[in-house]
Amino acid sequence: MLPPPRNPSSAPDSFNPTTAGVGFTGSEPCRCESAGNEFSGEERAVLLRLAHESILSALDRRKICLDPPTPHLAEPRGAFTSVYSNAALRGCVGYVLATSSIYRTVAETARAAAFDDTRFQPVTREEAHELQVELSILSPPRPILADAVEIGRHGLLISMHGSRGLLLPQVPVEHGWDRATFLEQTCRKAGLPLDAWQKGAVIEAFTAEVFGDKNALT
Repeated sequence: MLPPPRNPSSAPDSFNPTTAGVGFTGSEPCRCESAGNEFSGEERAVLLRLAHESILSALDRRKICLDPPTPHLAEPRGAFTSVYSNAALRGCVGYVLATSSIYRTVAETARAAAFDDTRFQPVTREEAHELQVELSILSPPRPILADAVEIGRHGLLISMHGSRGLLLPQVPVEHGWDRATFLEQTCRKAGLPLDAWQKGAVIEAFTAEVFGDKNALT
Protein backbone atom coordinates (compact mmCIF):
# COMPACT_ATOMS: atom_id res chain seq x y z
CA MET A 1 0.00 0.00 0.00
CA LEU A 2 1.16 3.53 -0.67
CA PRO A 3 2.21 5.41 2.47
CA PRO A 4 2.14 9.20 2.76
CA PRO A 5 4.63 10.47 0.18
CA ARG A 6 8.13 11.09 1.45
CA ASN A 7 9.62 14.39 0.42
CA PRO A 8 12.09 13.68 -2.39
CA SER A 9 14.09 16.78 -1.51
CA SER A 10 14.98 15.25 1.86
CA ALA A 11 16.20 11.89 0.54
CA PRO A 12 20.00 11.59 0.19
CA ASP A 13 19.85 10.14 -3.32
CA SER A 14 17.14 12.39 -4.66
CA PHE A 15 16.76 15.93 -5.93
CA ASN A 16 13.98 18.43 -5.57
CA PRO A 17 12.87 20.17 -8.76
CA THR A 18 15.26 23.11 -8.43
CA THR A 19 18.32 21.00 -7.63
CA ALA A 20 17.34 18.51 -10.29
CA GLY A 21 17.60 21.10 -12.98
CA VAL A 22 14.04 20.84 -14.18
CA GLY A 23 13.07 24.30 -13.05
CA PHE A 24 11.79 25.37 -16.45
CA THR A 25 8.40 25.84 -17.98
CA GLY A 26 7.27 25.90 -21.56
CA SER A 27 4.18 26.01 -23.68
CA GLU A 28 4.72 22.39 -24.68
CA PRO A 29 6.23 19.38 -22.90
CA CYS A 30 9.89 18.80 -23.75
CA ARG A 31 10.77 16.51 -26.59
CA CYS A 32 14.21 14.97 -26.93
CA GLU A 33 15.87 11.77 -28.02
CA SER A 34 14.91 8.94 -25.71
CA ALA A 35 17.54 6.49 -24.54
CA GLY A 36 15.65 3.67 -26.21
CA ASN A 37 12.69 1.39 -25.71
CA GLU A 38 13.62 -0.74 -22.73
CA PHE A 39 10.01 -0.57 -21.58
CA SER A 40 7.34 -2.08 -23.79
CA GLY A 41 4.28 -0.14 -24.86
CA GLU A 42 2.24 -2.09 -22.33
CA GLU A 43 4.69 -1.33 -19.52
CA ARG A 44 4.70 2.36 -20.44
CA ALA A 45 0.92 2.41 -20.32
CA VAL A 46 0.94 0.65 -16.92
CA LEU A 47 3.35 3.23 -15.47
CA LEU A 48 1.39 6.17 -16.86
CA ARG A 49 -1.88 4.79 -15.46
CA LEU A 50 -0.13 4.31 -12.13
CA ALA A 51 1.05 7.93 -12.11
CA HIS A 52 -2.47 9.22 -12.74
CA GLU A 53 -3.98 6.85 -10.19
CA SER A 54 -1.43 7.89 -7.59
CA ILE A 55 -2.45 11.53 -8.00
CA LEU A 56 -6.18 10.79 -7.88
CA SER A 57 -5.83 8.50 -4.86
CA ALA A 58 -4.03 11.24 -2.95
CA LEU A 59 -6.95 13.59 -3.57
CA ASP A 60 -9.38 10.90 -2.39
CA ARG A 61 -7.18 9.97 0.60
CA ARG A 62 -7.19 6.32 -0.36
CA LYS A 63 -4.41 3.78 -0.66
CA ILE A 64 -3.34 1.94 -3.78
CA CYS A 65 -1.47 -1.32 -4.17
CA LEU A 66 2.19 -0.90 -5.10
CA ASP A 67 3.02 -4.52 -5.87
CA PRO A 68 4.80 -4.43 -9.26
CA PRO A 69 2.82 -6.40 -11.86
CA THR A 70 5.95 -7.67 -13.66
CA PRO A 71 9.52 -8.53 -12.61
CA HIS A 72 10.83 -5.79 -14.89
CA LEU A 73 8.80 -3.12 -13.09
CA ALA A 74 10.10 -4.44 -9.77
CA GLU A 75 13.67 -3.47 -10.68
CA PRO A 76 15.14 -0.51 -8.79
CA ARG A 77 15.46 2.56 -11.02
CA GLY A 78 15.64 6.31 -10.63
CA ALA A 79 12.91 8.34 -12.31
CA PHE A 80 11.39 11.80 -12.67
CA THR A 81 7.71 12.54 -13.15
CA SER A 82 6.51 15.77 -14.79
CA VAL A 83 2.86 16.78 -14.70
CA TYR A 84 1.29 19.32 -17.06
CA SER A 85 -2.06 21.08 -17.14
CA ASN A 86 -3.07 22.60 -20.48
CA ALA A 87 0.53 22.04 -21.65
CA ALA A 88 1.92 24.14 -18.76
CA LEU A 89 4.26 22.51 -16.27
CA ARG A 90 2.58 21.94 -12.89
CA GLY A 91 5.32 20.01 -11.16
CA CYS A 92 8.38 17.82 -11.62
CA VAL A 93 10.01 15.69 -8.93
CA GLY A 94 12.29 12.68 -9.07
CA TYR A 95 15.06 10.49 -7.77
CA VAL A 96 18.31 10.18 -9.69
CA LEU A 97 19.42 7.03 -7.87
CA ALA A 98 17.25 4.00 -7.26
CA THR A 99 15.57 3.91 -3.86
CA SER A 100 12.92 1.27 -4.59
CA SER A 101 11.21 -0.44 -7.52
CA ILE A 102 10.48 1.63 -10.61
CA TYR A 103 6.78 0.95 -9.96
CA ARG A 104 6.87 2.49 -6.49
CA THR A 105 9.18 5.30 -7.61
CA VAL A 106 6.73 6.40 -10.32
CA ALA A 107 3.86 6.38 -7.82
CA GLU A 108 5.79 8.43 -5.27
CA THR A 109 7.21 10.96 -7.71
CA ALA A 110 3.84 11.47 -9.41
CA ARG A 111 2.23 12.36 -6.10
CA ALA A 112 5.13 14.59 -5.14
CA ALA A 113 5.14 16.36 -8.51
CA ALA A 114 1.43 17.08 -8.25
CA PHE A 115 1.40 18.27 -4.65
CA ASP A 116 4.90 18.93 -3.28
CA ASP A 117 6.71 20.96 -5.95
CA THR A 118 7.00 24.27 -4.10
CA ARG A 119 7.26 26.28 -7.32
CA PHE A 120 3.57 25.64 -7.97
CA GLN A 121 0.26 25.49 -6.18
CA PRO A 122 -0.85 21.89 -5.57
CA VAL A 123 -2.90 20.29 -8.32
CA THR A 124 -6.63 20.70 -7.72
CA ARG A 125 -9.33 18.08 -8.02
CA GLU A 126 -10.82 20.00 -10.95
CA GLU A 127 -7.67 19.74 -13.05
CA ALA A 128 -6.53 16.29 -11.88
CA HIS A 129 -8.47 14.36 -14.53
CA GLU A 130 -7.03 16.52 -17.32
CA LEU A 131 -3.37 16.29 -16.34
CA GLN A 132 -0.74 15.07 -18.77
CA VAL A 133 2.12 13.01 -17.37
CA GLU A 134 5.63 12.58 -18.72
CA LEU A 135 8.02 10.02 -17.21
CA SER A 136 11.82 9.96 -17.45
CA ILE A 137 13.20 6.56 -16.41
CA LEU A 138 16.90 6.92 -15.64
CA SER A 139 19.88 4.66 -16.10
CA PRO A 140 22.43 4.59 -13.25
CA PRO A 141 24.89 7.53 -13.48
CA ARG A 142 28.35 6.63 -14.78
CA PRO A 143 31.58 8.69 -14.94
CA ILE A 144 32.09 10.38 -18.30
CA LEU A 145 34.66 12.66 -19.93
CA ALA A 146 33.37 16.12 -20.71
CA ASP A 147 34.02 15.79 -24.44
CA ALA A 148 31.95 12.57 -24.56
CA VAL A 149 28.73 14.24 -23.37
CA GLU A 150 26.03 14.09 -26.06
CA ILE A 151 23.26 16.68 -26.13
CA GLY A 152 19.83 15.04 -26.26
CA ARG A 153 21.15 11.71 -25.03
CA HIS A 154 22.88 12.34 -21.71
CA GLY A 155 21.73 13.89 -18.49
CA LEU A 156 24.45 15.18 -16.19
CA LEU A 157 25.30 14.89 -12.51
CA ILE A 158 28.25 17.05 -11.41
CA SER A 159 29.69 16.83 -7.89
CA MET A 160 32.42 18.68 -6.00
CA HIS A 161 33.15 19.44 -2.34
CA GLY A 162 29.88 17.91 -1.17
CA SER A 163 27.73 19.84 -3.64
CA ARG A 164 26.03 18.32 -6.65
CA GLY A 165 23.68 19.37 -9.39
CA LEU A 166 21.67 17.48 -11.96
CA LEU A 167 20.13 18.30 -15.33
CA LEU A 168 17.90 15.89 -17.25
CA PRO A 169 18.61 15.17 -20.95
CA GLN A 170 15.57 17.24 -21.96
CA VAL A 171 16.93 20.49 -20.53
CA PRO A 172 19.72 21.39 -23.00
CA VAL A 173 17.46 20.43 -25.90
CA GLU A 174 14.70 22.71 -24.62
CA HIS A 175 17.10 25.63 -24.21
CA GLY A 176 19.30 25.07 -27.26
CA TRP A 177 22.50 24.70 -25.24
CA ASP A 178 25.79 23.36 -26.56
CA ARG A 179 27.92 20.91 -24.58
CA ALA A 180 29.94 23.56 -22.72
CA THR A 181 26.83 25.47 -21.69
CA PHE A 182 25.21 22.23 -20.52
CA LEU A 183 28.22 21.49 -18.32
CA GLU A 184 28.32 25.06 -17.00
CA GLN A 185 24.63 25.11 -16.17
CA THR A 186 24.89 21.79 -14.33
CA CYS A 187 27.69 23.31 -12.26
CA ARG A 188 25.44 26.29 -11.57
CA LYS A 189 22.70 23.95 -10.33
CA ALA A 190 25.24 22.52 -7.89
CA GLY A 191 26.13 25.99 -6.62
CA LEU A 192 29.61 25.62 -8.08
CA PRO A 193 31.62 27.98 -10.29
CA LEU A 194 30.64 27.60 -13.94
CA ASP A 195 34.09 26.24 -14.79
CA ALA A 196 34.15 23.64 -11.99
CA TRP A 197 33.74 20.88 -14.60
CA GLN A 198 37.21 21.88 -15.87
CA LYS A 199 38.74 22.03 -12.39
CA GLY A 200 38.28 18.64 -10.81
CA ALA A 201 34.53 18.24 -10.42
CA VAL A 202 33.24 14.70 -10.88
CA ILE A 203 31.14 14.45 -14.05
CA GLU A 204 28.64 11.60 -14.37
CA ALA A 205 26.15 10.97 -17.15
CA PHE A 206 22.94 9.00 -17.41
CA THR A 207 20.36 8.35 -20.08
CA ALA A 208 16.60 8.56 -19.78
CA GLU A 209 13.78 6.74 -21.51
CA VAL A 210 11.23 9.53 -21.85
CA PHE A 211 7.56 8.94 -22.62
CA GLY A 212 4.24 10.52 -21.80
CA ASP A 213 0.52 10.28 -22.30
CA LYS A 214 0.73 11.29 -25.96
CA ASN A 215 3.55 8.95 -26.97
CA ALA A 216 3.36 6.05 -24.52
CA LEU A 217 2.87 3.43 -27.22
CA THR A 218 5.41 4.76 -29.75
